[in-house]
Amino acid sequence: MQDHFKDRAEAWDMGTIQVQGAKTIADAITKDIELSSEMEILDFGVGTGLLGFDIAKNVKKVYGIDTSPKMIEKLKEKNTPELTIETYCQDIIKEPLEKTFDGLVSSMTLHHVEDLQAFFQTIYENINPKGFIAIADLELEDGTFHSDNTGVFHFGFDEVILKDAAQNAGFVDIKFKNINTINKPDKNFGVFLFTAKRGD
Repeated sequence: MQDHFKDRAEAWDMGTIQVQGAKTIADAITKDIELSSEMEILDFGVGTGLLGFDIAKNVKKVYGIDTSPKMIEKLKEKNTPELTIETYCQDIIKEPLEKTFDGLVSSMTLHHVEDLQAFFQTIYENINPKGFIAIADLELEDGTFHSDNTGVFHFGFDEVILKDAAQNAGFVDIKFKNINTINKPDKNFGVFLFTAKRGD
């Protein structure tokens, strides 16, 4: 599998948009979801752990999954005895994880997932009963957010389409709200937080 982030991993944590964006998303998740020290959480598209390490302070353990070996390499450099993210480098849809989690968090990764329905059905199996998902990504945009759209399958998301895909997979209590605006020189881009719970 091609690693689209190989050349960007080195400087990823120096990008203000990435760092500030992940912090805003972490704050929104901790405000909306009751995290506890008993929880094991999966960070989907963990990257260098910008979101995952923040969430890890509030839970028992964060596991991170990403398809970019280089991003995971950068993450591992940041692991400490006090705060560690255990990682998987694989495509969760093609190679589903055996383990289940109390919740899934994700920051700006969903637009890299081609088949939304397959994604929601796959992660439904990885979430414990009553567990949650909290996914942040771009609201609908015109394709100008990224300077290069290689590996980008969605120019942001329509709320109804996302809700339908999650509902069809069995998720309930679905919510979608704007949590941030990314200001770029020519345009502003909205960021949403999408939360839902596994039924049963």
